[in-house]
Amino acid sequence: MKIKQFEYKPLSHYSYAIISEGKMALVDPERNPTQYYRFAEDNNAQIVAVFETHPHADFVSSHMQIYKETGATIYSSKKTAADYPHTSFDDDDTVKMGNITFTAINTPGHSPDSITVQATEADNIALFTGDTLFVGDVGRPDLREKAGHLKAKREELAKMMFNTIQTKFKHLPDNAYVYPAHGAGSLCGKGMSADASSSTLGNERIGNWAFKNQTEEQFINHLLSSQPFIPHYFGYNVAINKEGAKNLSESIGIIPLQLSVSEKKGDILVIDTRDEATFKKKHLPESINIMATSKTSKFETWLGSIVKPEEEFYVVVNSVEEANTLLNRIAKIGYEKQVKAVVTLSNEGLKKSSEFNISEFKNNKEAFTIVDIRNESEVEEGKIFESALTIPLHQLRERVSEVPTEKPIVVHCAGGYRSAAGSSILETELKNTTVFDLSDAVTEFKN
Repeated sequence: MKIKQFEYKPLSHYSYAIISEGKMALVDPERNPTQYYRFAEDNNAQIVAVFETHPHADFVSSHMQIYKETGATIYSSKKTAADYPHTSFDDDDTVKMGNITFTAINTPGHSPDSITVQATEADNIALFTGDTLFVGDVGRPDLREKAGHLKAKREELAKMMFNTIQTKFKHLPDNAYVYPAHGAGSLCGKGMSADASSSTLGNERIGNWAFKNQTEEQFINHLLSSQPFIPHYFGYNVAINKEGAKNLSESIGIIPLQLSVSEKKGDILVIDTRDEATFKKKHLPESINIMATSKTSKFETWLGSIVKPEEEFYVVVNSVEEANTLLNRIAKIGYEKQVKAVVTLSNEGLKKSSEFNISEFKNNKEAFTIVDIRNESEVEEGKIFESALTIPLHQLRERVSEVPTEKPIVVHCAGGYRSAAGSSILETELKNTTVFDLSDAVTEFKN
């Protein structure tokens, strides 16, 4: 049994290829299937199966495209009530591939339709646990109250998760490998280990809080407390994955380019993906600066947290060479349908952001309204400026009316990435108020 883990760092997502006797199966593939095809070619293997552990909320899967292009069978729980061609895969169902037997284990808790895929070859066991069991944590139970074919309250799912952890893995040995769908940084859990991308069941029984001796009430209270926020796009992605996403290249191939643009057209949103220094020198009026300059930046998460699934938008890039890369990233969360065009900017008729005098700010902070856009959990650990108004970035567009406009505004986050987006949102919404971005200078004020 040959197992390959693929990682997409911006979404902290892991997907898998499993090979035996010239046959290959995939688990929870991301939107672009090219890397899996390349791996199959390199190993002279045929893709025959795709296992979906559940309809994911935080990324769009390519299972439908892979089915159409390879003829592979898609396996998912009957509880998903999937709209794509598939074979039901639930408790005790098995699939043979080469020397491997795949067995389904229904493991509800993160969602009602979650499964763990057990791969067994001789004495070797691998568990592809999806969003049920992570390294050091379990999946959050609060994403299906408003999305998905099967809606369930968080308390109900938390009880299901307790039962899953207590009963569903008891028959499996300590040396069974655990391969989750996410690692640290994902919003699908709150306490995943940053030290490892896989584990063993024995290690999790020792180190994972969920396996500790505790009552159901204690388990549920811990699981429900301090979960991260839910981005706008999560429910949207559940629906896409239940239906099956369209072919990636076809979806992004129809999006037009517009070159040397100097003015904004209508009220359509503009998402500027350039670095903050370039953005501040020149940008279209009423643009939001969500930087996509790093391969590991959380661009997709913040795009789907700031922009709603029904909103159309233009995408600003530095050059046409970046267009395809950006569209691929946007398609990871299914937002390519909303892109009106990818544009580059001219050198004339553009707006410049106000220059920030940090010395003036240091000497007279009371002359500014300070807006802290960090997440609630970050603020609970301590405020950087006691006088700051706290509004998390993912809520800022909806709560902009709460920001006083009598003084110039200074926006900060924890390290500078999010404040570029936050300051541009307020600059867009509060047209007669000066807005500054503290950026990475915020580190000078931390104790």
